[in-house]
Amino acid sequence: MQTKKRPVFLEIPVLVRVLPVPGIVSILHRASGVIMFLMIPVLLMLLDGSLGSGESFVSYKAVASHPLVKLILIGVLWAFLHHLCAGVRFLLLDAHKGLELQTCRKTAKLVLAVSLSMTLVLGVALW
Repeated sequence: MQTKKRPVFLEIPVLVRVLPVPGIVSILHRASGVIMFLMIPVLLMLLDGSLGSGESFVSYKAVASHPLVKLILIGVLWAFLHHLCAGVRFLLLDAHKGLELQTCRKTAKLVLAVSLSMTLVLGVALW
């Protein structure tokens, strides 16, 4: 009796080990888009509230100076920078630039390195 090959559910840690770097960049591009989709309205509401008066600005500044809020904001900063860098990479791929396997892998690693280093530099500067 022959058994059917059924789809295998891969958990995220296993999936990260199995996927090549371009696949990880693609998934992170989607995840960063979701993070920005959820957080940009919140950030705009915070901006609107802080522009109301001097007292509201001081209260919003006190909230933003909390370390947990700073970490969340640095996470949103990473999402923006990664989405930007990966988006440029995908635009170049859509224009048929860098489709070779080695180039594709190098640009994916470059996206990860640039987005993380820019987040680190800007995060330290803004902390």
